[in-house]
Amino acid sequence: MFTLRPQLNSKETVFKNEITTKFELYNSLFLTLPFYRVKNTGLALPYFFAHCESGVEEKQRPDDIIESFFAKQKGITDQHEITDLLFRFIQYIERQVVLFDAVEDAAFVKTRSNEDLSSLSTLMSSALEDEELYKRIQDCLREFKLRLVLTAHPTQFYPGPVLSIMTDLTEAIKNNDVNAINLLLQQLGKTPFFKKKKPTPVDEAVSLNWYLENILYQTASDVHNNLEEVFKLNLGNHSLIELGFWPGGDRDGNPFVTAETTKQVSVFLRQALFRCYYRDFKKLKRRITFNGTEQSLEELENLIYNNAYQQNTSCLNIKETLLSNLRKVKEVLVNHHDSLFIELVDDMIWKVKLFGCHFASLDIRQDSRILRKLFKECIESKELKGLLPENYFDLSEEEKIAAIPLNEADFTNYSSFEELSKDALDVIRLIKKMQTDNGKRACHRFIISNCQKASDILQLKQLFLWSGWKAEELDVDFVPLFETIDDLKFADNVMESLYTHTIYNQHLEIRKKRQVIMLGFSDSTKDGGYLMANYSIFYAKSSLTAVSRKYDIDLAFFDGRGGPPARGGGKTHKFYASFGKDIANKQIQMTVQGQTISSHYGTYESSTNNMEQLIHAGINSALEKQGSNTMNDDEKVLFSQMAEISYHAFMDLRKHPLFLKFMEVQTPLKMLSQINISSRPVKRNSDAELKLEDLRAISFVTSWSQAKLNIPGFYGVGTALKTLKESGQWEQVKSLYKNSGFFKTVVDNCMMSMSKADFRLTEYLSEDATFGDFWKGMKAEFDLTQSLLLELSNTETLMENYPTDKRSISLREKIVLPLVIIQRYAIIKSLSDDVSDAQKLIYNKLILRTLYGIVNAARNSA
Repeated sequence: MFTLRPQLNSKETVFKNEITTKFELYNSLFLTLPFYRVKNTGLALPYFFAHCESGVEEKQRPDDIIESFFAKQKGITDQHEITDLLFRFIQYIERQVVLFDAVEDAAFVKTRSNEDLSSLSTLMSSALEDEELYKRIQDCLREFKLRLVLTAHPTQFYPGPVLSIMTDLTEAIKNNDVNAINLLLQQLGKTPFFKKKKPTPVDEAVSLNWYLENILYQTASDVHNNLEEVFKLNLGNHSLIELGFWPGGDRDGNPFVTAETTKQVSVFLRQALFRCYYRDFKKLKRRITFNGTEQSLEELENLIYNNAYQQNTSCLNIKETLLSNLRKVKEVLVNHHDSLFIELVDDMIWKVKLFGCHFASLDIRQDSRILRKLFKECIESKELKGLLPENYFDLSEEEKIAAIPLNEADFTNYSSFEELSKDALDVIRLIKKMQTDNGKRACHRFIISNCQKASDILQLKQLFLWSGWKAEELDVDFVPLFETIDDLKFADNVMESLYTHTIYNQHLEIRKKRQVIMLGFSDSTKDGGYLMANYSIFYAKSSLTAVSRKYDIDLAFFDGRGGPPARGGGKTHKFYASFGKDIANKQIQMTVQGQTISSHYGTYESSTNNMEQLIHAGINSALEKQGSNTMNDDEKVLFSQMAEISYHAFMDLRKHPLFLKFMEVQTPLKMLSQINISSRPVKRNSDAELKLEDLRAISFVTSWSQAKLNIPGFYGVGTALKTLKESGQWEQVKSLYKNSGFFKTVVDNCMMSMSKADFRLTEYLSEDATFGDFWKGMKAEFDLTQSLLLELSNTETLMENYPTDKRSISLREKIVLPLVIIQRYAIIKSLSDDVSDAQKLIYNKLILRTLYGIVNAARNSA
């Protein structure tokens, strides 16, 4: 039922043999397994798949597809029996997604392109034969950093037990171990996929820690080790790879994250790290049994074991003590024991240098509106009253900047403040303790969401100085997050105000004149559509680079990316490799979330490959190819024109009186608040009436993708291309696609987003009395965009130039097609006039259950 029939090239043949055929084989085994209450259900599922496919081809309504299957195939007309069997189908399909993930992961090395697998190694080999290139790469790597920040954003969230099964299943499939596969599929069938209550932020941290302990701990160390050894870097305290962590630190719109949560997660990460150290140490101790090493090994064992397993161990930053003992052991091995097993000691040294006592740096994030409210409470308090003018919040931005005293105090009397305000002040104090206990890298960044003004940053710095911090010891990066279209447009003005501020400049001197700026993709997509979001990111990076270079500031961008192209996902390494000389790119810092974590960092091979790809992209961008990707002035104007036209088309859609209503009624938007995979509410101001500006970008994008419309990933692009074509600029657009790596990546990612849309599933709405014309308008833009993108890329089908990815997406879409149809069926039924409250509850539960599988199947959109 999943067979793909197009003419195959060599890579596609490998895909068919290693993925399609194996999935069909193991899926047929899986479908015959008898699980609780689902005996024989698996045998009926292939018929249901086939019926859904033929129904879609024949343009049947989702409710007709479902009801005709049960009436004709099963002889069932009782509504209770129908819904009961649908729930059982869902159980199987969501596990089929896991099976497909495992099959694809097992075939990773065989199905990746030669370019993907060898680009960094090829560059390293070339450098060893070219002394000048070798030195240039050395210089680049001494400044380069790859910072991967794990977030708990709900774009995929398998629980730990399922991740473990997936890992074991992947290994069994690699080895063609049918007995093990059979047992693991049985285990998978009986393992719950989600909990009945929402996870806490600590639960999210524990779940994500699976990737830290089982994958990233080893791969980050190995990639770092390999590069440092090949290029003889002697980096000292500089790390080429850093891991960041948001669960427990990201409190933007999440009232469940408190200072106590942050503390618990910090302690948990430390213990998880030392558990990893202890596993390595046991291997090391088993081999190093030589005279002269006893004392150091004993001290290491006591330190590592106590920090890993003793709850009451006092937290101290023992990084240097660990390194000192390991180096003593190494010295003894070199001098007296022929360097026997020295590689085990070197491996631990690399890891301790990389992870210290913290494992991953906890980023703190809060919304600027919360911080402004806190600042107001502070300056109106008895202790701090009079430090600023009484009319401070009525002053102009320039006057505010001049009025902020940036003086030091130890303000502790804030027990009467609002809860969010108290938490912000508590966590500012906690950061200092975390740095003392686990090292400065344990927590050294405070990100301000929705940052709009320089005063947002200066007020935050003042809050630190009022919380016992000394200016000369303030080892914290204040990171503005610019995310809306307007914020991105004026971000350079904000930063220039900071760069020319005497006291903030002193802070930058302490930070070695380094400034981190975060750019958010999701909210800009929601605010202005796909093309304008990409242009705004490009423009902001260019303008921020220019102003930073003007003031001799070493700028690092931190990109909020991941998930589908509408949220900044897609071919990420191509995105970073495409920057020209006008954009700072010494470091690659990015969020990694949801399906991006499991697909890119879920196995040793994929994690190693994706780290190497990103590092290669950074090196590539810094070398001579940088100039070829720099847009000239005419190309920038052309890109700007397209962005502006597409923006107006998208805004016309957004302002349509049916836009929000369509999302509420025809997508599972309302059900997202009940999905138990995230501790965060689906919107800010969760108690207020739904407003588009309060809706989280993830919820916005997820709602459209669940309906297989993917509006945020393409809408307005076709209108923009058509307008330029009609104005005689088509050749210039084609030239831009051919010559600009950035614009080509934008277009290719748009095609990826469109390849996951399927308007056939909602075509029945074209006849709907309320939404008919609205749906037709969206479909018309999809058709227009598709035809012009195919012409622009000189291809006949979407993603034709990425055949392996195209086939992967096609197969995944086939797997989840019945889930989407069940979801559409449940939406139709829940909107019926004659539906009872009890029935509506069941239909809503059906919608909720289909959400999980559709979300989890989208991993290759990243």
